Amino acid sequence: MLNIQRLSTTDSDFNARLDALLAWDSVSDTAVQQRVDEIIQQVRSQGDVALCDYTARFDGWQPANGAALELPLERLRQALTAIPAAQREALDLAASRIRTYAEHQRLQSWDFKDTDGTLLGQKITPLDRVGLYVPGGKAAYPSSVLMNAIPAKVAGVGELIMVVPTPRGELNELVLAAAAIAGVDRVFALGGAQAIAALAYGTETVPAVDKVVGPGNIYVATAKRAVFGQVGIDMVAGPSEILILCDSQTDPDWIAMDLFSQAEHDEDAQSILVSWDAAYLERVLASIERLLPTMERREIITTALTTRGALILARDQDDAVMVANRIAPEHLELSVADPMALAEKVRHAGAIFMGRHTAEALGDYCAGPNHVLPTSRTARFSSPLGVYDFQKRSSLIMASPTGAARLAGTASDLARGEGLTAHARSAELRGNAP
Repeated sequence: MLNIQRLSTTDSDFNARLDALLAWDSVSDTAVQQRVDEIIQQVRSQGDVALCDYTARFDGWQPANGAALELPLERLRQALTAIPAAQREALDLAASRIRTYAEHQRLQSWDFKDTDGTLLGQKITPLDRVGLYVPGGKAAYPSSVLMNAIPAKVAGVGELIMVVPTPRGELNELVLAAAAIAGVDRVFALGGAQAIAALAYGTETVPAVDKVVGPGNIYVATAKRAVFGQVGIDMVAGPSEILILCDSQTDPDWIAMDLFSQAEHDEDAQSILVSWDAAYLERVLASIERLLPTMERREIITTALTTRGALILARDQDDAVMVANRIAPEHLELSVADPMALAEKVRHAGAIFMGRHTAEALGDYCAGPNHVLPTSRTARFSSPLGVYDFQKRSSLIMASPTGAARLAGTASDLARGEGLTAHARSAELRGNAP
């Protein structure tokens, strides 16, 4: 029998047990931090030489020089023509849906004039250059290429630089094909903390970017945290999560498979089911135990479910929503009769999947909204990756003569109150001008 945690919101120790279940420290240990700091320093001081050295050491192949790390765009187009037709069609359809959704997110500049004729507004400008990290090796995700690159292109980013590790020099054809479809401008066979350092500071071959996005292992995440400030980053993501609220009317096999879909990512992934029907929790557990032996990644799923998974019994639907808002999950499934009404009560979630037929996996690949989502309870204060992450906002202020005179006194009074007389006199000079 699977030893998955069982919790009830009526238990006296529920809060403590839930906190322990949710606890996740995304901060690297000292050894990882020191190693990443060393790699960043070497890349900053030695440039391409360091990149070639680390590629030989960690990826198992020796580039002749920095230029050998770059893949020609023709290689991406070759991959696109070589993959099976079904995969090409799937990538095309997913890309089309992601692009359509992203186009609704594009921010627009605006301005208005107040009563004294002063113009106020906001100017929207895309980032000049963005770096996209794509995992390689065991984890190769063409879907991540589409989800990160397409919103950047919709935003109007001038140049998109992709880095992807190539263990033993092996290239993933689907990843390259996705890059071709998404319109990536340059690609480097480069991974790890050294890739993040190259994107942040630039080398003789790799151009420095303004922002770095994309998932990676603990070294990549630690490097992104370290270079933040030199460049922007999307987020430092923790393990994948799914929380399902179910009213007991959904096929328990469906729910079991949805829990598996996140648990199979890795041993630290978190899958939680909340229901207000105790008998239904038992039915889902029976489905889990029956279906688990059929799963290709059953060992990973088993570890994830037993260490960070849970079945939670709530008092009622409102109690279940309170649990959901406390967890603030990356993925939230509302498998209930009236999901729209229930979604109105949800305050914290990365993405909300509504209804019995909406598997979270659709969002991972082709529904349209981005699958780069806040994890580890950060949905309390952050949002999914989107076009707005690749656009900057600049304030516009153009005072009319009347406006300058009207505001000068206010600015002067506040500036002198702060002891900043140059500020005050600057405003006064224009305010007193004929």
